[in-house]
Amino acid sequence: MTVMRSVFYVPGNNEKMIAKAPEFSADIITLDLEDSVPPAEKVRARECVRENLKQAGASGSKVYVRVNNWETLMTNDDLEAVVHEGVAGICLAKTGEADNVKRLEWKIEELERRRGLTVGAIAIQLLIETAKGMMNAYPAALASKRVNSLIFGAVDYTKDMRVKLTSEGTEQLYGRHYTAVAARAAGCIAIDCPFVDFSNLPAFETSVLQGRQMGYEGRMLIHPNQIEPSHRLYMPTAEDVEWATGVVKVFEEEGIAKGAAAVTYKGKMVDTPVYDNARQILATIKEIQEMEALRKK
Repeated sequence: MTVMRSVFYVPGNNEKMIAKAPEFSADIITLDLEDSVPPAEKVRARECVRENLKQAGASGSKVYVRVNNWETLMTNDDLEAVVHEGVAGICLAKTGEADNVKRLEWKIEELERRRGLTVGAIAIQLLIETAKGMMNAYPAALASKRVNSLIFGAVDYTKDMRVKLTSEGTEQLYGRHYTAVAARAAGCIAIDCPFVDFSNLPAFETSVLQGRQMGYEGRMLIHPNQIEPSHRLYMPTAEDVEWATGVVKVFEEEGIAKGAAAVTYKGKMVDTPVYDNARQILATIKEIQEMEALRKK
């Protein structure tokens, strides 16, 4: 599994902000070549991103790069510039269909082989932010074994649907729910949409908790102040870990060891799905602890 509680975006042409990237404790630092970079700055942004792939993740964050979608005719140039040592993943903007992903996989592998990189090491992340992309999210997620996560892009989704983006988010509900379901159906991590009112942290936290109940395990972030609450809210609580530890112990000792399909823990039934959920919680907290230990070195 991969923990992606925080996916923090940095404009690829903003040299000062990229230089500060190691100060941000995000799980993923995404250097952006798409919407945050104006057309006249695309070439310079590619150069800046390529030069800072290793530096951006110096404090332990994994470095992803968001590239322009194939329809822009810029994707190939983006990939030629950034598929180098230091990049952990490529995020494809405005993913429309499975063929977009297959083409991306082919190009990444070609560059890995040409440049002596480990074949298969670079992950693919899909931004689902159009009506077409929404309808094809599940097959797109299955199009490559490299795909590890789907992000719901609410801003472009509402634009494509010709509706107004609101703080209440009613217009986002279908896309937000469906992207999470498609991600989980494909065995991927669901990452929630950016919360644009970045100064309103209470509202942000409320939105994160709503998203968690939809199946989201992380958030696309646009401001450093959103990193800490994302880590706190997407991390299993001490009570969750205590419960999961107890469930695993009881089920393995009283269930699996004795051939029973269900046992009781604190007055409630524990069967295989409950056991698997508890194991998932323990695996998540273990990975988070390992990440944070590496960051402190």
